This record gives sequence, structure tokens and C-alpha cells, in this order.
Amino acid sequence: MPSPVDIFLWGAFPYIAVAILISGLIWRYRYDKFGWTTRSSELYESRLLRWGSPMFHFGLLVVLLGHILGLFIPAGWTAAVGVSETFYSFLAVTLGIVAGVLTYAGIALLIWRRRTTGPVFLATTVNDKAMYVFLVAALTAGLATTLINASTLHYDYRVDVSPWVRSLFVFQPEVALMARTPIEYRVHTITGLVLFAIVPFTRLVHAFAAPVQYLFRPYIVYRARDPRNLGTAALRPGWKRSDV
Repeated sequence: MPSPVDIFLWGAFPYIAVAILISGLIWRYRYDKFGWTTRSSELYESRLLRWGSPMFHFGLLVVLLGHILGLFIPAGWTAAVGVSETFYSFLAVTLGIVAGVLTYAGIALLIWRRRTTGPVFLATTVNDKAMYVFLVAALTAGLATTLINASTLHYDYRVDVSPWVRSLFVFQPEVALMARTPIEYRVHTITGLVLFAIVPFTRLVHAFAAPVQYLFRPYIVYRARDPRNLGTAALRPGWKRSDV
């Protein structure tokens, strides 16, 4: 039988983290709409940012996609389309390591830039520093979990972790499933949930400000101005002489 700690961590804490995330986003939008930004420091330094930002964001995108596919697609579905468990594990571990290393290298470069570039460091708040601690902790736990799984290949997370995640969405959390997972998976899950909870109160909130509406807005048509509507003065290049 799960302990009270397990019941809290795997039966209650996920809902608490999501509740904080949603309520925090609503609060931030209502009372700090103009602060809903990354507070870009590109003007201070762009060379390191040009490398670190794409590495971090593209790597993180692959990491998130891998989590979605691994947690929400049952093993029976992949087997039904001819994907063997061996090939799936190899693909998941390989992409996980590549994406994890890319993301980790990107965030390391961004932190190095922020620490060594004077104006960027001066613009770094206590909130930013705390955010980096939680973000690096979650990335470290995730990459360590992938590397441990790659070195041992003794555990299939789709047996316990994935069903537990799916059970949360039907409000019937299978606490016992998560409670018996290896320690690295539990640490990774807790750090991830904590990161979700603090997102609305950090610059990470910009992840929820993607300009999705641009996909659906009508085209903006640009036209040259008609010279006939500019008055009687002839159009000439350069400056117009003034006798005033």
C-alpha cells in the first residue's frame, strides 16, 4: 500500500502544480500583462545568444515532443504499427540523449553569457537566478535519467510512468505505479512539476505567449503610395531645400 508521502507526491502534488500554473498564468495576465516577456538582453550581447538560444529552444522542443509521445502513446499502439520495443527504446534513448545534451549545452552557454557579460549580469534579477536553478535541476534530472536508462536498459518507463500520467487526466491517479519506479524517475518528475508551478512567476512565462493568432489573421497588403495623392510637389530624392 502506498505511504502517505507517496499519496501526496503522486496523487495530490501533480494537481497542486497544475493549479498553481493555471492560476498563476491568469494572475500574471491580469496584473502584469506588460511584464509577460523574456526581457530580452540581445542589445547587450548577441554573439553568444545567437548560438545558445537556438540550441536551448530547439533541444527543449525535441525533449517536450519526446515526453508527449512517450507518455501519451501506449506501447500497444506502437507495436500495432510495427515498431518493436527494441527499436523504440533505441530511438527514444538516442533522441533523448541528443536533445538533452543540446538543451543542456544551450542553457550552459546562456548562463555563461549572463554571468560573464557585464550589462547582462547587471540586468539579471534574483528571480532569474532562482529560475535558472530550477530549470537546470529539471534538465539535469532528465538527462541523468536518460543516461542511466541508456547504460542499464533495465527499465521500461511505459510500464509504470506513462500509465500513471494518463491516469491523472481521468482523476484516478495510480499512485502505486509511480511509487515503485526507480528513484531517478521520481526525482525527474518532482523537479519537472516544481518547474511547471513556478513558470508563471518567471520569464519562462513567455512560452505561453507564442503568436498563434498569426496563423489565422488575414494577410496584410502593403501598397506603394500613389504620387498623385502627395500634392503638387514633385518627388525628388534626397533633402528638400527650405528657405525658412
